[in-house]
Amino acid sequence: MDSTAPIRSRAAEEGNFQIPLWGVPLIFLILYVCLFSGLGAIGLVGPDEPRYAAIARAMAETHDWITPRLWGTPWFEKPVLYYWVAGIAMRLFGASEFAARLPSALAALLAVVAVAWTALRTYGVGAAWYSLLMLPTSVAMIGFSRAASPDMLFAGLLTAAMAVAMEMLCAPRPGPVLRVAFGFFLGAAVLAKGPAAVILAGGATLLWAALAREWRAALLFLHPLIVAVFSAIALPWYVLCALDNPDFLRVFIWQHNFERYLTPVFQHRQPFYYYGYILLLAAVPWVIFLFTAALDRLSRLKNKIKLNSADAFFASWALIPILFFSVSQSKLPGYILPAIPPLFLLLSRWVSRSISMKTAGVLRALGWTGVLVMLTGILLSADLMERVVKGFPHGHSSSGLVFLPIGIGVVLFVGKSRPREAFFLLVWFVIAAVEFASFTILPQLDGQISARQLAGSILRSDSTGGNVALYELPRSWQYGMNFYMNRDLPEWVPGSGEPDWILANRGLALGSRYEAGRDESGTFFVYRRK
Repeated sequence: MDSTAPIRSRAAEEGNFQIPLWGVPLIFLILYVCLFSGLGAIGLVGPDEPRYAAIARAMAETHDWITPRLWGTPWFEKPVLYYWVAGIAMRLFGASEFAARLPSALAALLAVVAVAWTALRTYGVGAAWYSLLMLPTSVAMIGFSRAASPDMLFAGLLTAAMAVAMEMLCAPRPGPVLRVAFGFFLGAAVLAKGPAAVILAGGATLLWAALAREWRAALLFLHPLIVAVFSAIALPWYVLCALDNPDFLRVFIWQHNFERYLTPVFQHRQPFYYYGYILLLAAVPWVIFLFTAALDRLSRLKNKIKLNSADAFFASWALIPILFFSVSQSKLPGYILPAIPPLFLLLSRWVSRSISMKTAGVLRALGWTGVLVMLTGILLSADLMERVVKGFPHGHSSSGLVFLPIGIGVVLFVGKSRPREAFFLLVWFVIAAVEFASFTILPQLDGQISARQLAGSILRSDSTGGNVALYELPRSWQYGMNFYMNRDLPEWVPGSGEPDWILANRGLALGSRYEAGRDESGTFFVYRRK
């Protein structure tokens, strides 16, 4: 490679941007509230969270850090990194929801820091500032930072790899530190979710190289030092696990990668356009900004596009995960999470420039967002009034008392051409909404969507957990009960015996031998032997 950097940074173009004095504590507040606050506000939900958490707890208890096991049986659905981090957290903080979700919160923090650093180095202080305000307040980051799963770890590590890759492309001669960092983050991403990390990172880089005709620049990422560090991080666990478990490569590589991608064998089939509306939901409350920025970019297509620019590089990293998983026959919302950080990196630059110039586009985006918040507040307030009149619990309807004034305030600021104030009001709205949800709405929903309360009521009656059996419970509740009871609960077969407790999805004719009741949500039948 010669001494000319493949990409030229434009960080100096926003050199006059100044962050207010209260900006630093605001960022710390956003990061805490949106990524870490209320990690244990609700019990583990769905089939995946309690299953991943149970495997991590087993590693922490057995000290077998090589083979993931679910109730003693090897489980090769995902690689090991999430189990390692969650297992260490459980040894430090106990086997709790907080410990199970802490790896995702830390990975989300890594993604935010990587995006802010890259925005600072590439576009300037203004873009970095708005990336810190927007990315952690998006639904994608708020939701998946609270998920006990490998998805956010995968996205955070790929984002860090992208940030290092950008540094390498902006340097005339990348040094060993950058090469080691890129190999480390990409290798760790392979430990988080498998070979898809190499496909996404390689695909994004090759797409940019093809558009920019910078094939020699793409060779930077095949440097022997990068390959050596990547191999040292990613390969040892795969080799050790394969040696201990002869069927590991068949189950993990073939079943949970190739078959999952090529066939709907795992029942996650969705239409090709599935990630279109998932992406819109992930970008809330900044989704209208995303539309407006895209339209603004399209309106400039008549100008010459610099395909070797940083914009094209980040767009490639955002586009490849969406395209790759749209073709897959198995689709889940978390699959395109790696596309969110580069997308918000591009969006933050547009917002920074548009707000400083008070463009019509950003005013429209703020105005329509404020209108949507206001309409949501009106609907929630109307529901609240109806509940008050009928004497029902208020629940989430009381959040309309927050939505309505915020929406009105945003619209008023936009009407006075004060976009910066309107923007900060939206940020404060997200902070308030997340705190309200964490400490009001989610605890109310806990018994309806998580097995934590049901298991807790049994343990309060019998600290040993008793002889508990399940009967036709949904899969998510089976895994949840197993985690909270800390064992694999058997499926009860009528006539096979009389366990101390039977948790059933429907009513059973058990006669006078059992006391019948309902769980706290009223969803399931709970039978206790007299």
